[in-house]
Amino acid sequence: MATIAIAAPHPAGIRAARQAAAEGGGVVDAALAAAAALTVAYPHQCSIGGDLVALVRDAASGTVRAVVSAGAAATAAGPEPLKASGPRMPAGGPHTVTVPGVVAGWAELARIGARLPLGRALAPALALARDGVAVSEGLARAIRNRLDVVRADPGLSALLLDAAGEPLPVGAPLIQAALAATLDELSEDWRHFYTGPTARRLISGLRARGSLLDLADFAAHRAENTEALSLTRDGVTWWAAPPPTQGAALLAVLGADGDRLTAARSAELRRDTLLGDPRCGAVDLDGLLLREHRESAALPSGPRPAGDTVAVTAVDDEGNAVTLIQSVFQSFGSGIAEPTTGVVLHNRGSAFSLDPAHPGALRPGARPPHTLCPALATGPDRVVALGCQGGRAQAWILAQVGTELIDAADPGALLARPRWVIGSRDLGRSRPTLVLEPGVPDARHLADTAHGLGLAVAEVAGPHDEAGHVQTARMRAGVVDAASDPRADGTAVVLRL
Repeated sequence: MATIAIAAPHPAGIRAARQAAAEGGGVVDAALAAAAALTVAYPHQCSIGGDLVALVRDAASGTVRAVVSAGAAATAAGPEPLKASGPRMPAGGPHTVTVPGVVAGWAELARIGARLPLGRALAPALALARDGVAVSEGLARAIRNRLDVVRADPGLSALLLDAAGEPLPVGAPLIQAALAATLDELSEDWRHFYTGPTARRLISGLRARGSLLDLADFAAHRAENTEALSLTRDGVTWWAAPPPTQGAALLAVLGADGDRLTAARSAELRRDTLLGDPRCGAVDLDGLLLREHRESAALPSGPRPAGDTVAVTAVDDEGNAVTLIQSVFQSFGSGIAEPTTGVVLHNRGSAFSLDPAHPGALRPGARPPHTLCPALATGPDRVVALGCQGGRAQAWILAQVGTELIDAADPGALLARPRWVIGSRDLGRSRPTLVLEPGVPDARHLADTAHGLGLAVAEVAGPHDEAGHVQTARMRAGVVDAASDPRADGTAVVLRL
């Protein structure tokens, strides 16, 4: 009997995956169904108006491909008009919306590995949008935390506030009729999102708000299917997506000798200095991987991306695997839900630099530096898929659990273990800081190392969203299992086909 292990941060994703598998779908179909359902159940974290990065392993060939569906800025975009409002990109609003990549990413994943038509994978999500899904603890918390943004946007307020203008409570039905109609349209032909009626409605709504995106920008979008970056150490090969994602930062930390916190700080500074879009100019990959010395500077970090991302991981007993991350960046992204389509639009463009000399500068048609960091590990009779919510800290979060996940007897216990992260504005801190959950192993040593690196040290009261929501699925000698981070609302199951 064939089996698929899958983990996702909300039960609706698991139910959708189970339905896809029951209809004859494989590991890619299960992951796609889960991902689509999450865009309905978790609109604060992901949406068809966001971006997607994934890794896919084909067991027969042993190859790993990266699908990078990160959208570009408008061809009419440039930094000069935005500099008047400050030295950084705005945190939200129409100028932070780049072409959304999720739908094209789904289509590319379906093309290379699905057994079912994409419309079948979207069916559970469509039903959730039409019939309603209960508001989760995480969604209710996000509405409260960004209530001013929700109330300022007609689309978000209509979706997330009750008749009295108050936030929907936990357990209330979240019905998204406009999104259901959009998903129905995309089930017939996903290209409608980029060249059809969905695209026209989205562009009309965005341009009415001042966006420079046009139909040509949407029509030009393509999901990139490319070779994954890799690193082999101690008999295990680690795989990550290439720039403009921060996958190289994860490999740099995993491949470094000595103290992991020191490596993470070095990788953080290199990423902030060197990461950009290779389509728009050379990216210093050796520098990002810490292979060569580079001068690095601590640059201002972007907006705090709380609740930014969902990860879905799936592995079958043959070793086929998918790790998929999709995101709107900050909670509710740009703060815009286009009401005629029901699409919440991301604010990935807020990660651009306004310095024209920076590799990640805002340029016409450029993709912004990306925090999304799915990962795979392969070794003798071993395949591990992992990914997490955690914004700019994703690389250090995954590095703390990835190596041990290769052989851990209890992956759930490993994911529950206290962790540390580093960051600044993205973690709500005024300066670069090491943030410790209580009970982190070697906390005193970490604090001493942090002070030597010029980092402040702070401890949170308990398990915290800042430490990420890791999802993992594994195959070891033909036996699969999975685990979901207890910091999230999710679950993990083994589906028997």
